[in-house]
Amino acid sequence: MISAGTLSRPALRRLLRQTRRTLSPLEQKRAARDLYRQLAQHPLFRRARHVALYLPEDGEIDPRPLLREAQKRGKATYLPVLKAWPPTRMVFQRLRPGEKLVRNRFRILEPRANGSQQRPVWTLDLVLLPLVGFDEDGGRLGMGGGFYDRSLAYRARRKNWQKPTLLGLAHECQKVDRLPLASWDVRLQATVTDGGWYRGN
Repeated sequence: MISAGTLSRPALRRLLRQTRRTLSPLEQKRAARDLYRQLAQHPLFRRARHVALYLPEDGEIDPRPLLREAQKRGKATYLPVLKAWPPTRMVFQRLRPGEKLVRNRFRILEPRANGSQQRPVWTLDLVLLPLVGFDEDGGRLGMGGGFYDRSLAYRARRKNWQKPTLLGLAHECQKVDRLPLASWDVRLQATVTDGGWYRGN
């Protein structure tokens, strides 16, 4: 476990990104397999009909085995798509098996924007989020752009809303003793790693 200590958020982000980048391809493959085993038969995943995931970048743990499993089971799957305007927003868009993807302005693959295939976040059942760091209290440190926090801000304001369930996905090495959170940070119900579950708020 990494101690946040007196590190600033940018310094902690740099350290954690470097830590996950040092994982070998074999370690990444094993982590993806173990993550799949943690989640594929869990009731939260089994019951969800509308599931948002992400495509891994920069050493993030790989949820693509879960994406393929969700599609195999007939679930509707979604990926984040950046909006052209305002440029700080993103939406979740349906991804169908075999669909061609394009690179966004950050060079991350996403479906070609199509408003008819986009779904309001509060109608999703489960959102599997990438992260840079996490703690055992549901804290999540992202890449710093705030896209997920803005997209999920309604959930922080409305405590009685139950959907979607927010699960962070991470390598075990991304765990921090305690994250310094900002007022706009959205807490997770849990974080799932290749090593196990960490219940959040």
